[in-house]
Amino acid sequence: MSKFPVRCLILTLLAFAGLGAASARAQNFQTSVPSAILIDAGTNTVLFEKNADELSKPASTVKILTAELIFQALAEGKLKLDDEFTVSEHAWRNGGAPAGGSAMFLALNSRVRVEDLVRGLVIQSGNDAAITLAEGLAGAEESFVTRMNKRASELGLVKSRFGNPWGMDGPDQKVTAREMAKLAAHVIKTYPQYYPYFGEKEFTWNKIRQQNRNPLLAMSIGADGLKTGNIDKDSGYGLVGSATQDGRRLIVAIYGAKTAKERAEEARKLLQWGFRNFEEKELFKAGEPVGPAQVYGGTQGSVELTAKEDIKVLLPRGANERLMGKIVYEGPLIAPVEAGTTVGRLEVKRGNAVVLEQPLQTAQSVEQGSLPRRAFDAIYESAAAAIHQKLSGKK
Repeated sequence: MSKFPVRCLILTLLAFAGLGAASARAQNFQTSVPSAILIDAGTNTVLFEKNADELSKPASTVKILTAELIFQALAEGKLKLDDEFTVSEHAWRNGGAPAGGSAMFLALNSRVRVEDLVRGLVIQSGNDAAITLAEGLAGAEESFVTRMNKRASELGLVKSRFGNPWGMDGPDQKVTAREMAKLAAHVIKTYPQYYPYFGEKEFTWNKIRQQNRNPLLAMSIGADGLKTGNIDKDSGYGLVGSATQDGRRLIVAIYGAKTAKERAEEARKLLQWGFRNFEEKELFKAGEPVGPAQVYGGTQGSVELTAKEDIKVLLPRGANERLMGKIVYEGPLIAPVEAGTTVGRLEVKRGNAVVLEQPLQTAQSVEQGSLPRRAFDAIYESAAAAIHQKLSGKK
């Protein structure tokens, strides 16, 4: 049987008379950086975006993914914080003091604890720490890069590509602001025991005391991570950062700032604007039916879809506006269908912008129907497919 088409169910989630003054102010926010996004980590709501899907040079912000792979190995028990890795000549010469870039200043052939390397990676942005961790975990930097791209795909980073674990420029090293914000949200949520390393303000190694390179940490806005990046003036200055205020966490990602000062100021302004101008609205409770999906050949013709967590969005304070939802799935689903199976997603739009995507699961099981029922569904679906092909111009 041919692949079923993607099906959509349109929902009107919140409807009001029009846009209020607060909403208009939110829509008019501007930033000078070429690429930026601001998301609420609790609801996954996109509060602001500008060219968020354009590819940019990530520089040292790739170290967030390097750290994620190390955190994953630690969480799975494949690595321990007290394990030691040896500093190779490659790590020392190309990432350490002789290279002239950001470094932890590791000594050639020394053995260093994983926890110290992690601190050197995320606090001092040490290129030597990144290479040493990559070689220690995967055996070689190239093997680690393969893992990076595989892991990126698993996490839904479909546009970003990684060519090394430390941020050196190259044709295989491109990311988007949206996907780096998504990666940051994953790290914060999945590894609460390791994420605090990103917020440590300084680290001393080899008698050299270095400050955390993240300027947001010194701004008294609740910032607690993640990473900055810069290679040269052509790459611009990038930053992926996070802050919390009153129990709400926001994540910002910007790329292409002209100076380090602009990078810091624009990230700060975005975070402060997000905290001041938005309030949380609940759309659906966890387990509450969001809408149905069609079922082929089952004891019933549809199944309700729900979310595992409360579905919430952030809206401009005092705003009057319409939110449109769309349930997207490939269907109809083929019976038997098990309860709790992720089969689609809810997309929520504010205007033309998608502000929220939430996975949806089946609320109950649907057993395979009788032979007459399956035959009827087959005839119905064949006719529907023929109409779909005709309308879409396919033969």
